[in-house]
Amino acid sequence: MNTTIMLFLLQDGITNGAIYALLGLALVLVFAVTRVILIPQGEFITFGALTYASLSVGQIPGTIRLAIAMGVVAFGFDLFTARKSLHVKLVLRSLAVNVVFPLAIWAVMLALAGRPANIAINITLSLLIVAAIGLYLYRIAFQPIAHTSVLVLLIASVGCHLALQGFGLVFFGAEGQRAPALSSASVTIGQLRFTGQSIAVYAITIALIVGLWLFFGFTLYGKALRATAVNRLGARLVGIRTSLSGQIAFLLASVIGAISGILIIPITTLYYDTGFLIGLKGFIAAIIGGLVSYPLTAVAALVVGIVEAFSSFHASNYKEVIVFTLILPVLVLRSLAAPAVEDEKD
Repeated sequence: MNTTIMLFLLQDGITNGAIYALLGLALVLVFAVTRVILIPQGEFITFGALTYASLSVGQIPGTIRLAIAMGVVAFGFDLFTARKSLHVKLVLRSLAVNVVFPLAIWAVMLALAGRPANIAINITLSLLIVAAIGLYLYRIAFQPIAHTSVLVLLIASVGCHLALQGFGLVFFGAEGQRAPALSSASVTIGQLRFTGQSIAVYAITIALIVGLWLFFGFTLYGKALRATAVNRLGARLVGIRTSLSGQIAFLLASVIGAISGILIIPITTLYYDTGFLIGLKGFIAAIIGGLVSYPLTAVAALVVGIVEAFSSFHASNYKEVIVFTLILPVLVLRSLAAPAVEDEKD
């Protein structure tokens, strides 16, 4: 291996690591706030990417039908929960968020169907659809069982992953898709050539990390999420709605997943089940960060991306094995540091 190859591999590893960093941060956020290990994060990647690809060729993606159906179910859940004391404002708000919102997105898609839409509109519509799916997913699958054990939440998460993956196969088929790049520009620095897409990956990753830092540090909702992550019971006692915190966490995670998918699909072909494997690599970074540390998760994601790039060059057949092996020493060290763990009480 010469210096040029090493630089190319390092560049590729940092690009992939930036994507894994976003996913790892989303997983840490959701687990800290809701105690849910978000296995469907991979489906948010797939839905965001393939929805964008479908819109790019003038098709109406099936994910909008899923969003409308889930919104109607979520509205029914709200009505059933508040059946003893129905307030007009609450009903109208639930109707607007769960039913009117996805229908409005669908109406915009119908108006744009068959017409050439620019990349910004396609990205915006893709993010809105996946954000709606993430929001409704929490309301339907996790909010009713929010106070159960982590194991029950994990089982529900696995079930959601399998269901959403099946929907992905129905909506997009078994064939892979690609989408146009965000930019066709390129910059050459020395021996390295940076495409517009890779520059977009770096810029958007940094912008999202800075945005999340500002959100958690300086906004009321961000501080409420931090309080919920530290102590759910204490947050409830001071008047913070933990259900709203969970909805915001899932909303942010779904948007981050969709952005990650949109950043990936111009680089490589994505299939309906590709997002699961990508999400697992973000999960490795989150585990290395202990599912609590955002900076450590971001650094670990870069390490995962670089290890993956060099493994693909030296031992491509064992690339995934090498990457997933990174989690073993971390688990061993954590088990040695905390040998006795009490069973969780409901």
